[in-house]
Amino acid sequence: MAVTAKSGHSQHSQRYSTRINHVGALLPDTKLMLAHWDLSATVPANLERMRADNIFAKASRSRIPEMLDIFRERYLTDPEILRMLVTLASSSSSAPSSLLDPILYVLATRTDPLLRDVVLDLLGPMLARGHTLVRPEDVVRWLNEQMAAGKTQRPWSDVTIRRLAVGLLATLRDFGILQGKVAKRLGPIYLAPPAFALLALLLSRDQPSGAKLLHDPSWQLFFLAQPAVELLFFEAHQERLLTYQAAGRVIRVEFPTRSLEEYAHALTQRPL
Repeated sequence: MAVTAKSGHSQHSQRYSTRINHVGALLPDTKLMLAHWDLSATVPANLERMRADNIFAKASRSRIPEMLDIFRERYLTDPEILRMLVTLASSSSSAPSSLLDPILYVLATRTDPLLRDVVLDLLGPMLARGHTLVRPEDVVRWLNEQMAAGKTQRPWSDVTIRRLAVGLLATLRDFGILQGKVAKRLGPIYLAPPAFALLALLLSRDQPSGAKLLHDPSWQLFFLAQPAVELLFFEAHQERLLTYQAAGRVIRVEFPTRSLEEYAHALTQRPL
């Protein structure tokens, strides 16, 4: 199957909200939800069952509706993506975090432009300049610039901006994009070949050419420059996860299946 690319998400045209500060990465709860998902039932039926059964074991259930809303936005709107995620999270497949977490991260950035842009517009350029230590003050300064440029839904107070800066850094740490419990640091992010290949198939659904898939801006969410992406394609090709052929400007990427679910299942069966 030949596939291709379209960088095509419009997060940059959306105004920023503070919602990420209320929810964060939610990785353990997301995996719990997916592990208990019934693909034969509807999305509303699944969410209502989980709410009623309190599978998240929260002392207070007041936060659960917001959690479920976030799950719906990030992961539940595309049936094919949902089936892939359930396959990865099911107890029978036992997919490692190195395979599932990068997918969850990319999907989360698609529904929260602030989370995406703080990586693309602030952290990526910082790392390119050789700055590896990220302080809340760096994010506070960037957030103030975004507010001054009219990119926020409403003006934010200094307290809100400070909390949002801390929340963004904690969320990115939980997704594995930053390191460190207190001081947060940037560094190269290693995508294992199976995780890279699955991400490539996911991105290829929106892309019109192999060349554009190679240059998709989403790779920058992992601080990957074009040469590093090409190297990962070669590595995935060598491991027979996909076929990558480049002849000048003509680039062809082929996957063994068009189905995200089938590909996820095949990847979980590979030896670690």
